[in-house]
Amino acid sequence: MLIFRLVVGLLLFAGILCFALYIGTRQPVWRHRGIVIIKWTVIAALGFFAVLILERLALML
Repeated sequence: MLIFRLVVGLLLFAGILCFALYIGTRQPVWRHRGIVIIKWTVIAALGFFAVLILERLALML
């Protein structure tokens, strides 16, 4: 759990850093990279929470 939080935190930080570089340089490649990083971070987090919910449901049955 701690490792997952660390990875998600670092990915969010990397996405924000990409957006900061986009603001500083005005190169669209940094905005695109930031969007891709944030998108896959959110997808991974949703998958992780889905697994946690399914584990809880399995314990209830």
